[in-house]
Formats: sequence, structure tokens, C-alpha cells
Amino acid sequence: MRKNILITGASSGLGAGMAREFAKRNYNLALCARRMDRLVALKDELERLAPGIDVWIRELDVTNDTQVFDVFRAFREDMGRVDRVIVNAGIGSGAPLGKGHFHDNKRTVETNFTAALAQCEAAMEIFRAQNAGHLVVVSSMSAMRGLRGSMTAYSASKAGVAVLAEGLRADVLRKRSIKVSTIYPGYIRTELNEGIDQRKTPFIIDETRGCKLLAAAIEREPNRAYVPWWPWAALGWLMRNLPLRWVVRIS
Repeated sequence: MRKNILITGASSGLGAGMAREFAKRNYNLALCARRMDRLVALKDELERLAPGIDVWIRELDVTNDTQVFDVFRAFREDMGRVDRVIVNAGIGSGAPLGKGHFHDNKRTVETNFTAALAQCEAAMEIFRAQNAGHLVVVSSMSAMRGLRGSMTAYSASKAGVAVLAEGLRADVLRKRSIKVSTIYPGYIRTELNEGIDQRKTPFIIDETRGCKLLAAAIEREPNRAYVPWWPWAALGWLMRNLPLRWVVRIS
């Protein structure tokens, strides 16, 4: 059993929700994010929810490469070993290209891709030393195809982390003790997207159900998983195979 889990971006949204689900399953947790006050509150909540587990917290800005390695290594010292790392930290902002918002798009790509690269590198350093571990990379259904407008940089960054995970999976294909999973969440309502028009987010589910399904999918350690499986597995196939002009109409 993979007893010790490290989750980035754990102060809110899917990261915090997954922490709650894994706490219910009696995993020890190493949680990191920028907002330390939220991590402190979450640690208290989790220790009440599951008194038998250990919870460690550290402040982390994933765009600080040096800090990523320092925090991951410190968590390994805390826990003795890290069995699973969930690369979850990310942002959803962006703007149409060519309209004066380059820095917004650059920040999206740096947070969702470059920072994920650092997290994967730090995780694999630990797993190779242990000769065991499970790396989980949270991508998005937006990675299925290049999307327009404010989603262009975001979808590109999430496609990038999906390909990164696949490359890592190929790299450790013969190491049965190290596994790499790519998770493609569909629409899951969190505090980050509370104000979004629900007509633009069909099939959206609440955070509690979404995180329960995410945790269940991660525990199966698949190569890839759509969450929820229905209807996103079918929609993913359509997004990848329909002519672009059709994808534009439905995205």
C-alpha cells in the first residue's frame, strides 16, 4: 500500500478535496501550497477527521524551482519515504493571444507546465532513489485539443503536462515499481470557478463528488483516467477526432 502521499496546490479546490478523501482512507499526507494559513486550517481539519494519520504542511510557490526541490526533499525526510506525489498545483487564467495579455498567458504556462516539470523532476528523484513510487499528473479535458480565446494557453499547458507524463511513463515502463498516471478531470465546481456560467460547463459536478472520484481513480493507478469517466471518455475521443471547426462550435 502506498501510505504516504504528497499533494501540491493543497490549500483549496481539488488539492484540498483530494486531501480530505485520502485522509478518510487513512493515508499520511504532505501538503504544500502558497497560502500557509489555509494549510494550517486544513491540517487541523484532517487530523480531526482521521486522528490516526500524520499530516505535514509546508509553504510552496511551485514557480520557485529551488523551493520545489527543497520542499519535496524535506517532506521525504519528514515521512521517511514518499509513496505517491500528486502534481496538482495550477491556475486557470489566460487571455486571447495578440490582445496585450502576454504576461497572463506566460504565467499560466509557467505555472501549469514549467512548474509541473520541476515537481515531476523532484518526485522522480525521490522515486528513483527508493526504486518505488507513483507519480500522478493532473491534466485537464482541455488538453484534448487546442482551444480558442482565453483557453488557448491553458489548453496548451495542460496538453504539455499530459505529454510530459506520457514520456515519463515510457521512461519507467520496465520499472514495475514506479508508475505514472495522467488524470483528465472534466468540469468540477470549486471555489475557483464558482462564478462561471453553468451553461458553458455542461456535465459539471460538485467538488465533493469530483474529489471522491479523483481519489478512487488515482488509487487504481491507471496509465490515464477521465474523471468522471462518463461522459468525458467519450467526449475526449470526440474532441480528439472531430474536425477543428466542430470542436470550435462546442468549446
